[in-house]
Amino acid sequence: MNEQALIESVINKLVQEGVITGTRATAAAETVSTFSGRESDAPVTLAPLDEVGVDTPKNRAALEAMRKSTPARILMGRCGARQKTHSFLHFQADHAAAVDAVFLDVSENCLAENGLFAVQTVVKDKDEYLMKPALGKKLSEEAKKTLAEKCEKGVQVQIIVVDGLSSTAIEANISDTVPALIQGLKAEGLSVGTPFFVKYGRVGVMDEVGALLGCDVVVELIGERPGLITAESMSAYMVYKAGAKTVEADRTIVSNIQKGGTPPAEAGAHMATVVKKMIAHKASGLALAEALKG
Repeated sequence: MNEQALIESVINKLVQEGVITGTRATAAAETVSTFSGRESDAPVTLAPLDEVGVDTPKNRAALEAMRKSTPARILMGRCGARQKTHSFLHFQADHAAAVDAVFLDVSENCLAENGLFAVQTVVKDKDEYLMKPALGKKLSEEAKKTLAEKCEKGVQVQIIVVDGLSSTAIEANISDTVPALIQGLKAEGLSVGTPFFVKYGRVGVMDEVGALLGCDVVVELIGERPGLITAESMSAYMVYKAGAKTVEADRTIVSNIQKGGTPPAEAGAHMATVVKKMIAHKASGLALAEALKG
């Protein structure tokens, strides 16, 4: 039984048994009618969650200024010991978006529109991906064979797109980030390999890519763990001479790439200048930071 039919059944039963009577019965009947006349896939929209929900505050102006300063869930107010309905519905909607970001795959249309061919790690499915993170750092044998056939070895920069923990972040950002990054790299006079997509990948998969293709720098765009503020945040990890000996301190990171953070196109252009510095100093991560200080 789907959600609509279940709600209709429960309401009708309560009316028949007299649990809901009078004006409440009339309202319940109208609710059933509303569900019956609504398309099952019709979008549900909520008013913005941008108002102060605190009842009778002493200084409303101060609270409104505070509320506008952050997208965090503050000053929502309460009804007794519970959240108010509006903020609770937003919480449910944002939680559902976060779950979708983790469990849904990046669509074939997205990959095709961005000219990306796909390879996969040794991970078999989403459950294994979530339960065994280390496997997301290893390319499958088939993936290695595909990269050997389709990618040029020894280029200066290799761009990879990895689903990570948010397919939503990838679909929302790469169409602007990748072209801006490639344009910026070419403007810097750097050679760029054919970008590709890695399914069920973790950050560390870039080390295998770097070792396999022998490039100077690997730039990995990956969907970050979604939260209740946004499921669209993407990060870029960049490593000079990535390989088996790469450690976390070797990674240079640009984080929170999304419309509410660093705009995708701006992030792509910025990364190109960072990669140029990495190649000039033959370093990344903490080593690059120290080199730039000197």
